[in-house]
Amino acid sequence: MNIVVLVKQVPDSGADRNLRGADNTVDRGSANNVINEMDEYAIEEALRIKEAHGGEVTVLTMGPEKAAESIRKALSMGPDKAVHVLDDALHGSCAVATSKVLAAALGQLGADLVLCGAESTDGRVQVMPHMLAERLGIAALTGARKLTVDGGNLTVERQTEEGYEVVAAATPAVVSVWDTINEPRYPSFKGIMAAKKKPVQTLALADLGVAADEVGFAGATSTVLAHSRRPERSGGERVTDDGTGGTRLVEFLATEKFV
Repeated sequence: MNIVVLVKQVPDSGADRNLRGADNTVDRGSANNVINEMDEYAIEEALRIKEAHGGEVTVLTMGPEKAAESIRKALSMGPDKAVHVLDDALHGSCAVATSKVLAAALGQLGADLVLCGAESTDGRVQVMPHMLAERLGIAALTGARKLTVDGGNLTVERQTEEGYEVVAAATPAVVSVWDTINEPRYPSFKGIMAAKKKPVQTLALADLGVAADEVGFAGATSTVLAHSRRPERSGGERVTDDGTGGTRLVEFLATEKFV
């Protein structure tokens, strides 16, 4: 099975993150950039499928030159090769434009199965699997907590707030996963060394047949107009019970629309 895993480099969610004042985009230069956490679970699932059924695992990334660091980290876990879509014109691309570029790359790779995290920690919009499936004309099985592969048939337990739903489709398909699906492996020293020699193909927009004015700020369907830092947390309101504490507490909860 030809498996492609989408990997995105994002600012570490545990560190301070900023937007650039000039264009309101993520300041990746000042951030500690890492692989999107959910994507590590997608990589692990791809490797388990390969170990059980054979095939090849390719990592696909769209991002600036620094994204090469995350590509090598992903390869150290065990995938066979990677493709890096790299073009200065991509800066400022919205989700719609991103899906156009990734779909063009996937079209060249001929994947039987596309795996990705259910969401990214920087955007958290959860739309990419659906957009890619629509552009490619294939099924989207999203939010998986379990994935079963039987030949060319896929069965997914889709995680919901109430439990799970069972959905099925034939390959080719896009499957997004949550962090409940497995436990990602740690790269071994052997894997880290091997990753340095694994092939990484770089593709520009011209290689994908996508025009520069279809992506970046020129092709964006949404734009951040302004931003500000989250205000510091202030102290809460303390209610001292002088006989009216219960009434004041209910009034406060009603004001905050809790009751």
